[in-house]
Amino acid sequence: MASQSLSTPRQRVRDLLPTVYLGRYKTGSKNSLTDVPGVLVSTQSIHESPTYADAKPGLINTGVTTILPRKDWFKKGSFAGLFSFNGSGEMTGSHWISETGLLHSPIVITGSFGVGSAYNGIYEHAIREHSDEEGKAAWFLLPVVAETFDGFLHDVTKFAVTPKYIVDGIDTASDAPVPEGNVGGGTGMICHWFKGGTGSSSRIVPADNGKSYTIGALVQANYGKMPDFKIAGAPIGRLIYEEQKRKFEADPTSPELLAQSKMLFKVKEAKDKKDGSIIVILATDAPLHPTQLKRLAKRATIGLARVGGWGSNASGDIFLAFSTGNSLEVPTKMADGKPVDPFVPISLGIDFVHDETMNGMFEAAADAVEEAIYNAVCMASTMEGNGNKIEALDLEKTKELMQKYL
Repeated sequence: MASQSLSTPRQRVRDLLPTVYLGRYKTGSKNSLTDVPGVLVSTQSIHESPTYADAKPGLINTGVTTILPRKDWFKKGSFAGLFSFNGSGEMTGSHWISETGLLHSPIVITGSFGVGSAYNGIYEHAIREHSDEEGKAAWFLLPVVAETFDGFLHDVTKFAVTPKYIVDGIDTASDAPVPEGNVGGGTGMICHWFKGGTGSSSRIVPADNGKSYTIGALVQANYGKMPDFKIAGAPIGRLIYEEQKRKFEADPTSPELLAQSKMLFKVKEAKDKKDGSIIVILATDAPLHPTQLKRLAKRATIGLARVGGWGSNASGDIFLAFSTGNSLEVPTKMADGKPVDPFVPISLGIDFVHDETMNGMFEAAADAVEEAIYNAVCMASTMEGNGNKIEALDLEKTKELMQKYL
């Protein structure tokens, strides 16, 4: 596996390759999911745990990413839509979203073995903030928690994710640019056999009457093979893989090359048995209804395919899109103060984009997902953990290889 270059600092793909073509739409000011007004994010990386104080250094490499669709998520829902490109993964609460088209929860992304604690953490925060006068929870809430498997670099028998991380994540989520690489739920993830993790990007789509809409993407990238990895169509992963193979065949006695080749074979064997996954979250302030959001979520597949993902049997490739363009408050009382009768229909007015004018949003969603994956890989750094080592993508080598394609 190519060694991480020390001469080029970790940086986002636009900084690394200023002339690379990543679509025709401009990015938001932060080029991040938090460019969508009202969307808040927190990332927490976990490398130790008081519960496992005697754990050897390097065994714990996990974390959580917490996304708030809106600050008042408990009282006001957002329209949402789901698409499962390949379902060997988990996203709790998805059945209710499919049933109603409504998102009434934070979205937490973590490692596979952290799902239960993350689920409880959302409940603990809601109980703290929204219990009734008797301390009871007289409300309905299905937490949304998604996962990818970080067991190559993290000892999953160490349940380091606790509900407190989620409570703190909801409390501290902000509209700052989302940190990328080895952070949050992406801390221990691998992408195309390089170090992967968390990545984000955004696009601005012009609309009628001088308006514009923002589409933001956040990915937790933990999937794919090195030979399949591409940047703007250039077969960077294949070229790096073949170069590594040639060097080893030319000098199989080199201790450094031997160690790298053994680790590469170990990663390949592990990923062939159980490829990782990718979770994609798309957010927009465009007023889209649930069917349109499901269609938007499908376009994440295009961005994934451009980078080299094709949905292996054991990969959990699950995509969720939500809109802040309409605020859906659950009515509990009528205008005259009387309780709402659930057997008497009431009507609500909403705005939505015309289906015939969705093409720009589809295109922008694919572009944002593609760039978010690049950012996850380019910002991630080499990590040793759980007896393994995953090298970061060599950025200097990447620039060199891209010269012939740019």
